This record gives sequence, C-alpha cells and structure tokens, in this order.
Amino acid sequence: MSLNEGKIIPVDIKNEMKKCYIDYAMSVIVGRALPDVRDGLKPVHRRILYAMQELNLGPDKGYRKCARIVGEVLGKYHPHGDTSVYDALVRMAQDFSMRCMLVDGHGNFGSVDGDSAAAMRYTEAKMNKISVEMLRDINKNTVDFIPNFDGEEEEPVVLPSRFPNILVNGSSGIAVGMATNIPPHNLGEIIDGTIMLIDNPEATVLDLMTYIKGPDFPTAGIIMGTNGIREAYETGRGRIVTRAKAEIEEDERGRHRIIVTEIPYQVNKARLVENIADLVKDKKIVGISDLRDESDRDGMRIVIELKKDATPSVVLNTLYKHTKMQDTFGVIMLALVDNEPQVLNLKQILEYYITFQKEVITRRTVFELNKAQERAHILEGLKIALDNIDEVISIIRGSKTSEIAKNTLIEKFALSEKQAQAILEMKLRRLTGLERDKIDEEFNELMKLIDYLNEILGSEIRLLEVIKEELIEIKNRYGDERRTAIEKNANEIDIEDLIQESEVVITLTHSGYIKRIAADTYSAQKRGGKGIQAMTTKEDDFVEHVFITSTHSDILFFSNKGKAYKLRGYEIPDAGRTAKGTNLINLIPVEQDEKIETVLAIKDMNQEGYLFMATKHGIVKKTPLSDFKNLRKNGLIALNLREGDELLRVKVTYGDAHIIIVTKNGYAIKFSEKDVRPMGRTASGVKAITLRDEDIAICMDIAVPEEDVLVISENGFGKRTPITEYKLQNRGGMGLITYKIAEKTGKLAGATICKPDNELMLINSSGVAIRINVSDISVTSRSTMGVTLMRTLEEEQVVAIAKIPASEKEEDTEVNDESTDVNANESTEVNDNSLDELLERADEEENLEE
Repeated sequence: MSLNEGKIIPVDIKNEMKKCYIDYAMSVIVGRALPDVRDGLKPVHRRILYAMQELNLGPDKGYRKCARIVGEVLGKYHPHGDTSVYDALVRMAQDFSMRCMLVDGHGNFGSVDGDSAAAMRYTEAKMNKISVEMLRDINKNTVDFIPNFDGEEEEPVVLPSRFPNILVNGSSGIAVGMATNIPPHNLGEIIDGTIMLIDNPEATVLDLMTYIKGPDFPTAGIIMGTNGIREAYETGRGRIVTRAKAEIEEDERGRHRIIVTEIPYQVNKARLVENIADLVKDKKIVGISDLRDESDRDGMRIVIELKKDATPSVVLNTLYKHTKMQDTFGVIMLALVDNEPQVLNLKQILEYYITFQKEVITRRTVFELNKAQERAHILEGLKIALDNIDEVISIIRGSKTSEIAKNTLIEKFALSEKQAQAILEMKLRRLTGLERDKIDEEFNELMKLIDYLNEILGSEIRLLEVIKEELIEIKNRYGDERRTAIEKNANEIDIEDLIQESEVVITLTHSGYIKRIAADTYSAQKRGGKGIQAMTTKEDDFVEHVFITSTHSDILFFSNKGKAYKLRGYEIPDAGRTAKGTNLINLIPVEQDEKIETVLAIKDMNQEGYLFMATKHGIVKKTPLSDFKNLRKNGLIALNLREGDELLRVKVTYGDAHIIIVTKNGYAIKFSEKDVRPMGRTASGVKAITLRDEDIAICMDIAVPEEDVLVISENGFGKRTPITEYKLQNRGGMGLITYKIAEKTGKLAGATICKPDNELMLINSSGVAIRINVSDISVTSRSTMGVTLMRTLEEEQVVAIAKIPASEKEEDTEVNDESTDVNANESTEVNDNSLDELLERADEEENLEE
C-alpha cells in the first residue's frame, strides 16, 4: 500500500495555475502596489507611520535608528523583506520625492543625483509634523483595525488622513496588469478644491480646476500647457509635459550661458548632466563650450556655457528636444476603492475622500459623545453624594463591606453601579467647597460639549462645516506657495483668444429668453425716425433686462434660490435683431421652480466693490466681488437661505451706498451700507429690517438722491414719493410707513427707485400687462394711497412690476454708434438707464451737427 494513497487530489493544472495566479495578482494589487483612495498610502507606508506612532516617534521627540523602525514594521506588521520597508521609509523622507514629507530623516537619505541612502544602521528618523495629521484621532475609533499576519497585533485598515494625501503626495506603483502614477499637488490648492466640492457637490472638474491648477512637483519645474492636466483630471489618464526652468544670461565678455535651476520631477540630475555631455561629445548638440554642475545646499544650478557664435534659444530648444530637460509625466490615477482598483477622475477622488472624512468625523464624534456622557453620568452621581454627604458618610461607615455600601447607595439614591463605585472611590479632598465648584464647572462644560457633539451628529451641514474648519486649519498650518509654474503651450489655443472683444447689447425677457447683438446694430438715426425693433417677443412677454457689455465680460445671474451662475459674454448666443433669443435654461442649469431675479454685467471680477443681496425675510449680506471670480456656469451658492426664504435682488455697491427696503405691508427702511460688514460667500447675512407679522420684503434698491420711491399695490393703486422723505435709520429697525394699506388698495405688489423719464410694466394675475410713463404717476407723501394705475377685476391682482429699459420704449429710439464708451469697462448692475444715456448722447451730437 502506497504511503500517499488517499492523500493525492487530482486537479486540472490549467485551472490551478489560473487560480493561483489570480490570488497572487490580487495580493500584489491590494496588499502591496496600489494606494487606497482614502489615505493615499500603500500598506507598507501605512504600517511604517503607524509603527512610528507606536514607538512614540512624534515630531517633538528624538530621532530613532531606522533599523529599529524597520525591525518594528517587519516584526509586527509587514512580513516582507527589509529592503522594501527601508526604501519606502527613505522615500517618505526625501524632499525631492514627496511634496509634503511624512518622515523627518536625519543622515544621508539619498539625493536628486540618484545617490542611494546610507544603510539603515546609520540613519535615523521620526515622524514629520504633517504626518501627525495622517494619524490624528486614530485612537478614537475613527477607523477599523484588523489582526496582523500572525494574529498577535492589530493594525489599521486605513489611516484617518485629515488631508487628501493621495493627491498631495501622489503615488506610483506597478501591480499585475496595471499601474498607478498619481502626481503630487499643492496642499492649499487641494484643500481649497475639497472645500469647493463640499460647498457645491454639483461642481464639475473644470470648476475644481479654478482652485486646483495642476500638479505641483517637489522639484518645481514648468508644466507646458493645460490640455494634459485637463485630460488627466477629467478621465483619470493624461500626459503632462514638464520642463526644466532655464534662464539665459550674458557674462561680462558678451558670451551667453544657460542656467538651469529646476528640473522635471523624478529626473536624475547627474544622469541629465552626463547625457548633455555625451550629446555634445557626439556633436548632436552644437554650440556648448562648457558644462558644470554648481549645485549646493542652497539649491540647484547647472551652468551650460555657450560658444560665441551660438544662438542661446536654439541651443535651449535643442536641449529640451534631446534631453530630460523636457519630460512627460504619464498620469494614471488608479487607486483602491473598497479593495477594487479603479481609474478615477479628480472629482471622484475628492468625493471618496469627503465621504471617508464624514465617516471619520462621525465615528470620532460618537466616541467623544460616549466618553462625555459617561463622565457626565459619574459627575451627576458625585453631585448627588455631595448634596447628601452626611448620609453618604453614614452609610459607608455603617457598612461592613464595600459591596454592601455600594448596594445601599444604589438603593437609597437611585444611582447606577458606576456612580456608586465612583462615590466609594471619591477622595476626602473632594468634600471642600473649591472641589465642589470644580465638579459643577466640569459638569456644565460637559453638557455644552454634549450639545455640540449632538449638533454635529444631527446635522450633515454642521458635520461638513467641521470638516471644512479642520481642513482650513491644516492649510493655514502647513500650506505653502506653489512651486511648479504652468505656462501656456504655443500649440494650445484658448477659445477666448479666437473671439474678438467687442461691444454687445444683451437682452433678457420676463419669460427667460436671452440673446446678444452687436452694439453697432443700433445705428444712429435722425430725429423723428421710427426707431429699430430690438426684439420679437411672445404676446405676454417683454424685455426685462437690457444692457451693454463686452463679449469678454462676465454675466452673473442670481436666482430666487440664492444661487449664482456665470456666463461669458460670448457664450450667450448671437441672434438677429428681431429674433426671440434662446431660453436661458439651455445655457445654465436653473431648476424648474427657480427664477432669475437679477442679472449683472461685470468687466473685472478682481476690482474693488461688493455684491449687496437682500431676501424676502429682510436679510441682507454684502460679499466682496472677488469672492465670485471663480464662479462658473454650473452655479454656486451665493447666499445660504433660511427655510422659506428667497433671494430678492442683488446690487453692486462700493461701500458708501444708502440702501432702501420696502415691504408688502407698506413699510420701508433706509440705512447705510456701512452698517453691514463684508461676509463670505456662503454666509447667511444679517437682519436689515424687523418685519411685522405676515410681512415680507418686496424690493431692495440703492437710494439714489433726487430719485423717487415708486410703489404699486395689488389692486392697481400707485404713487411716487421723493427719497428725501425717508430719513436714514439704523439697520434692523421696523422702518417707516411708505404706503397706506386699505381694503380697496390691497397690499403692495412691487416697488422700485425710478426717475420721471422711466417707464413701468405692470402685470396682473391674468397675464395682462400695461405700460405706464413714470412721469404720469402722482408724487405724494409717504402715507397716502396714490391713484389708480391699472384697473383690476374682483378676482385679479397686480403680481409684478418691471422698470422698462430705455431701448424698449415705444417712442422713437436713437442709439449712437459711440455706445462703446458707456459702461463698457465698468462693473455695473444691470443698468436700466445705460441706453438712455446713449440716446442723450445721440441727441447732443445731432444738435452739434445742426
């Protein structure tokens, strides 16, 4: 009988090889070569950092031999060769490999020339300051732990990583059948992009690129063009061309030389210099007389001396072509998502990171809440004991054992077992008045903490605010300036460069149809002409906004939901003079129940000035114009609205305006803009007027001297009142009466600041609209009813009023060709009078001709 009889299992060699190879491949993919999308670390890096924390090698502690650290990692967590561990440790300490070094090395850790690090028995290391943020709160149940390879220790599945390390430091690795190559980035830019995505989850990759300009390599250099960056960010794969930073200098003898101070990422400097020398020797590059490396501890400096007859720019371009002074970084943003390799775009990486941080903060908050509640529970017991101290002492003295004393206390005072045990362990010094005060103070602080932690757990908005606050703290502490410059590639063409800047007239109708036409379409006419029809509209529609701007200006749209959208002037479709235009919903993603309330044309978003906003609940806010410079057509939150509130209007101000707000119940308040401090884009604002019951604001405008406040009631009554009748009040007051509300007038339907030569459009609930000259409306005092402007049936009401821009007046229209000078280069709110000014100028020129 064979010794192996019954122990041999027949298998199909093909299936067995396939199974074993897949197991091996997955082991390499998951366990060695690819980073986790959450912390951006491979297992070896994660184990090194965790082992260093367990060895108490914080940034404020002394250095420890690298051999000791490697031994700790090998013995407890990483059952592989010591070379792989030490190489990973060395790389985390190299300032030319990591954008934010995670290890603080002491000794020879290699160089950009390709020199290897000294043996681990000679070098020392400890954690760098920023690596503390990778492990922060790990002891607060923020991440899961699993048994190590022999089951005797535990190691974290992932680190809490309080910043997006996968993008900040990047990663490279070759697995089986796949590879990853994620470039490093600037910490501040990545955090700004993360915060933007938290504020606006609908942001696109292009929106994120307003903050994340591109990779930021530790060796600096120059990125040529943005096409490769955009492709990599949108698809997860791309090719980024990088160049050395080189300057051409002229010496005292009139000869030129090329000075190289920065080289592309991962290029070996010594090998680069050697390669240039070989090319000169082989006469593939001509014009170089000398080459030397003058780099020292103060920085890199490669000097390339040129011959007298050499053309510096030609030699430099030849070097870019034939050497690693120009290199291509192939981006493959491959990472593990739930232990599965996925190629991710920029937005997906940040989304996974934000989701992970929500989990980390939630778990930390639950941990801290449980600790706080346990401590508060003990303090409640101690307070009960102190309130009944004589009886407690009597019970303890009269009990034969501590167990009897504990049970008696539980029964007598309805305490828990933990509370009773804490009372028994309480020291006599706690009986002093001072110690009692400390217990009360600690208990009150704990209750505040418990309320705060419950607030975080009960609101995702508050949870996200905590994430943002902690990210900003990290940015302020560790952020630095971008090192890698991004230059426009001559082969790349920006679409804006192809569009000639010219003056245009943009019109937007009440129903949301928009178009642009060249300003010179409105050519000057002689007096008495019939005018030019500006736009064909539906029977129940009319032009509500018209203004002159440039094809390269920004057009901002603000909706009643507090969102802001942006289009460039050239992005609004060009249309014929009488065409209806394009529906705005085809250009910006407004929702079905969302209405555009204000349109602004801004030439320079970086200029001084504010966007002043008001809501129906009487809340106002002003935000620096520059806060909206990165706004895109997909929209951002301009104002955080409270429940049931809507954005009413937005105006451009410059810090010294007087603001007037009119309410539905006939009250108005005029106050100084200076009463409202500038706030961030996502702030909610401050109270401008204290509204009475069942009242809302219906108008916010700039109180221009010598103009009138015009109000219209629901039943079609209206009047004008000089702005001088409204005294300046403090913000937050209840306002003055501006209209005498009566049963026959109804409440106010609308209000505006106007001049006698303006026109109004009144619309009722049946869709009927009429036009009225403002000069035909009586000027009366604040507390009067006014006169009938629009007759309404019993079931009808006036629902809206609109000031008609000058170009829409039915009288003869004369628009001068010189309109390019008016408001073309100003940041201005939709200027209802801009075309009026053009009319006046045309008239003046006609008078001069006559």
